[in-house]
Amino acid sequence: MIAGAAGQRPLQPPGTGHTRPPAGHGGCGVVPGCTPWLEGPPRLFYPGELGCWARVQSICVSLLKVPLMFGFLYLFVCSLDVLSSAFQLAGGKVAGDIFKDNAILSNPVAGLVVGILVTVLVQSSSTSTSIIVSMVSSGLLEVRSAIPIIMGSNIGTSVTNTIVALMQAGDRSEFKRAFAGATVHDCFNWLSVLVLLPLEVVSGYLHHVTRLVVATFNIRSGKDAPDLLKIITEPFTKLIIQLDKSVITGIATGDESLRNRSLIRVWCGPEPPQVRAAGGLGAPPNCTSPGHCSGNSMESLHNVTRQKCEHLFTDTPLPDLAVGLVLLAGSLVVLCTCLILLVKLLNSLLKGQVAKAIQKVINTDLPHPFSWLTGYFAMVVGAGMTFVVQSSSVFTSAITPLIGLGVISIERAYPLTLGSNIGTTTTAILAALASPGDKLASSFQIALCHFFFNISGILLWYPLPFTRLPIRMAKALGERTAKYRWFAVLYLIVCFLLLPSLIFGISMAGWRVLVGVGAPFLGLLFFVGLVNALQARSPGRLPKWLQTWDFLPAWMHSLQPLDNLITRAALCCTDRCRSPEGWDEREGAARDKARLGLDNPALSYPEEMPGPALRVGSPRLPPHGATRL
Repeated sequence: MIAGAAGQRPLQPPGTGHTRPPAGHGGCGVVPGCTPWLEGPPRLFYPGELGCWARVQSICVSLLKVPLMFGFLYLFVCSLDVLSSAFQLAGGKVAGDIFKDNAILSNPVAGLVVGILVTVLVQSSSTSTSIIVSMVSSGLLEVRSAIPIIMGSNIGTSVTNTIVALMQAGDRSEFKRAFAGATVHDCFNWLSVLVLLPLEVVSGYLHHVTRLVVATFNIRSGKDAPDLLKIITEPFTKLIIQLDKSVITGIATGDESLRNRSLIRVWCGPEPPQVRAAGGLGAPPNCTSPGHCSGNSMESLHNVTRQKCEHLFTDTPLPDLAVGLVLLAGSLVVLCTCLILLVKLLNSLLKGQVAKAIQKVINTDLPHPFSWLTGYFAMVVGAGMTFVVQSSSVFTSAITPLIGLGVISIERAYPLTLGSNIGTTTTAILAALASPGDKLASSFQIALCHFFFNISGILLWYPLPFTRLPIRMAKALGERTAKYRWFAVLYLIVCFLLLPSLIFGISMAGWRVLVGVGAPFLGLLFFVGLVNALQARSPGRLPKWLQTWDFLPAWMHSLQPLDNLITRAALCCTDRCRSPEGWDEREGAARDKARLGLDNPALSYPEEMPGPALRVGSPRLPPHGATRL
């Protein structure tokens, strides 16, 4: 900064006088190491600093970056589609087998877990929902038993954007915001299930409401759900892989003839139709058209030319599992590359006044009398965008990098995500309306169950500010992940694999065992949450020994011991991988410094510091190594 004449203020570039983030979005004041929840990318250049040619060059480069960004976004969406196909190839038949056992699905808790695991396996709530609709339509599954599975599919679909958030782990502040923005979806779904699943088991709330709606309206079969985004993405993804999803549905509905059939589509084109009319025998054996048939029996056969599908794996000798693993690896590489390049492009495009303008448009509330409608307007936007792309996973995964960059706040991402949940159910409703007449009522009722589940969750966790627990839970997860980045992987494994599997195993032992284990666990969880809230807001109401968790062993209330263990294991692995040659004193000193934690950015967080968090106007903390008096 260049000082001006005596008595004048230092010269500053225009528009940089106010650097604090907007109120209500996690401004940190002067707390060292605190990362604001809403923070735009830094401004690199000011218009006055560039010459004429440099300015023209900068504008041309920026204009070239825009189509490049849309190209990477297109590849990003296509990679999500291929990723879903890869999971279906690797685990689709297993998912179909899971749905076959009606004894398991009649248990509500087991049905919930099946919905989670199957949706995680196939990476598509649309696929798992279509299987459920097919089973209900064919009479293999009752609507009441299918409702918990629908709830589970709602939870399982949120794993995709959580995986996308892992790609921003390189920067702690971006990772903190991105992971919080991704897990706000998980928190909403889990909290909604904790309330609505017991309510559904006791009262049949969703079953009765949706049956009343179906009985009230004269529902008629309509057209197929419109393919909007798929018109753009399918020409590319069809060149990579094409699947016959009816195989998974057929296995789930008990068709054993499809068990050894590959999911990879080989022949494309219309199926050869065959029309039969009931009646007696008497048609000639060479009857090829209705005009040449005689007698009471008529059979119309048509010659249909079918051709081989044109994609990479049409004539592959590899089994479905091997093809799925190849596509899984390839799609993850493309997904990570596109996401990293997208974040870099957005970082370079959204600078200075542009970032401030976008933040102001997205995160500013409506004028005063209607400010309370801002969140509901965001829900409408989220629902509309999800209806266009026909996938809540695609929409939430697309906004996750923007949350990480600080362009969209967590408070605004929450209603957008809720709207996305509504948008994906409207697509399912349109798909149900395309069902045949005999299957229409049950298909439409299941789609409505999905819709009313999300509406009920919104009524529980959004209208009043103090009920927006998912935001606070997601921020806590983001803070924890910013300090211990390995926690994100642990969260994914526990929430989407270990915990559902454990609940599934306990539920299969009977409802007495489930209540005996689950009730104390939920009671302990509620007690810990209540004590944590009182410790943060009014610790004086608690007994002195309960005002902190220090009376417990460190491993019971802190991740630091586990972090030390993981760090020590990583350092040992690094030491073994290094060769003794080329190891000089400088590298040894750097290693020792890292082991002591002196170069660990996580130590700058307020709760890792030896004293209380610094507030605006409070005296400075003593320098590192100084003795506190």
